[in-house]
Amino acid sequence: MILPYCVYVLQSEKDLLFYHGFTTNIENRLRDHNAGRTISTSKRMPLRLIFCEFYLCKKDAMRREKYFKTTQGKRMLKLMLRNTLKKIGYPLGHF
Repeated sequence: MILPYCVYVLQSEKDLLFYHGFTTNIENRLRDHNAGRTISTSKRMPLRLIFCEFYLCKKDAMRREKYFKTTQGKRMLKLMLRNTLKKIGYPLGHF
């Protein structure tokens, strides 16, 4: 079974900040972000996908995306991805 809803986290290679979102087509969405077709990230390109999760229900995906935007969610995401963040050169002081 294919799970239709994807919650994703992008990192700007320009300013190292994260962007959280959800979509039903991660490949197209990533292309849109890196083509400048998303206002909120157009000045922060290039962006790289560093995390994604898939869900069966839209409400679950939207709840998870909302959580990642909270202080607690950001902290948890950084803990979950600490090895990934080190590998891509995320500054240690930002952990």
